[in-house]
Amino acid sequence: MSTTKPQGTYRYRILAMLFIATTINYMDRSIMGVLGPTLMDKFQWTNTDFANINIAFKMAYAIGMLTMGGIIDRFGTRIGYAISIAIWSCFGMLHAAIQPAFALVGFIGARFGLGIGEAGNFPAAVKTVAEWFPKKDRAFATGIFNAGSNVGAVLAPIAVPLVAGATGENWQYAFLITGFFSIAWVIVWLRMYRKPEDHPKVSAEELAYINHDCQVKTDDKPVEKLPWSSVLPLRQTWAFAIGKITDAVWFFFMFWSAIFFKEVFGLKDMHELGGALVVIYVVADIGSIGGGYLSKMFINRGFGLNAARKLSLLICALCILPVAFAPLTSNVWIAVCLIALASGGHQAWSANLFTLVSDVMPKKAIASVVGIGGMVGAVSGMIVDFALGQGLDGAGKSFFFVMFAVAASLYLIILLVIHLLLPKLTPLDENLELVKE
Repeated sequence: MSTTKPQGTYRYRILAMLFIATTINYMDRSIMGVLGPTLMDKFQWTNTDFANINIAFKMAYAIGMLTMGGIIDRFGTRIGYAISIAIWSCFGMLHAAIQPAFALVGFIGARFGLGIGEAGNFPAAVKTVAEWFPKKDRAFATGIFNAGSNVGAVLAPIAVPLVAGATGENWQYAFLITGFFSIAWVIVWLRMYRKPEDHPKVSAEELAYINHDCQVKTDDKPVEKLPWSSVLPLRQTWAFAIGKITDAVWFFFMFWSAIFFKEVFGLKDMHELGGALVVIYVVADIGSIGGGYLSKMFINRGFGLNAARKLSLLICALCILPVAFAPLTSNVWIAVCLIALASGGHQAWSANLFTLVSDVMPKKAIASVVGIGGMVGAVSGMIVDFALGQGLDGAGKSFFFVMFAVAASLYLIILLVIHLLLPKLTPLDENLELVKE
């Protein structure tokens, strides 16, 4: 079948919706990172208290990754995605109602609910990309929607000081700013989303392009949820899950960078902190899109799928190595640039890693596998939060050196493990058996 340029681009409207949802998702979760130093001073939290709040989010995120992934596989992306964003929006706004008398318990509860809902974003988005894009375009499409995570993270440090004030005196309002956008997104999503083969605005040519390398045609019926016992033993599942251990590094950058700049460089004003975080997330945004394009470029130049994905992951891992020097410099902007480069490398890594799932797994298993990997990433983030809380309260700011050293070296080690597990990216069929080449 011809793979010439299709007539019609409705799939990019769907991709735009994934981008917007991911932007809202990360803006909601990033607000806590921006307000971290302010809330710690206001409520006199220790580093361990702040770590426990973050652990609650990641614990729920891990639980949600397992449950939401299964829900999305069973009921489809249209309904599953809408449920996910509704849950996280409600709990995001609930932060604003927390009173000082029970601030620690209240934030732990609100972050837990937020984590449950937000866990549905990536399983739903990755599954949607698999439904709407052929394999050669999926890394690029994943990079586009994944860039929303950085746009949301950029918007948070810009919007929060404007809404909350330079000293954070109006911090409650910062947690309300995404509620309106979430409601609007759900309404539009439910009105516009259908599977490509059933969508009246998808041309025959575009549908042929979407499905030209698919093993099995999709349909609009709920698919049978695969039991975990079928997916967990697979090397493909664990290659992705082990790759998601690197989420701990991203969570470290997201939730602890402001604390790092405050403790090591003395940045306290929210406008100063916001400026540093904006630089980091803008570069991360570039990395997300560039990482997806990098893989596509290699494929277009004749590289096989296996070589293109893994070479892209290697380049991403090398970009993260210099972050080990961030706690050693005396110049705050050098530290910002090093963390920014590492953040860009991580997001490029993430775009290619997500695409590995749709490269090797049948569509009915994608959301569940992404959920399992997300759970592993969340648990890894919980371990890092616990270590940071204990380490910073015990050893002081010198403990940041350990965390940045681990972050720098982790990606190369994990890439080696992925390659050992999956020397070739041979896809599985609907029966979870290797497709014969």
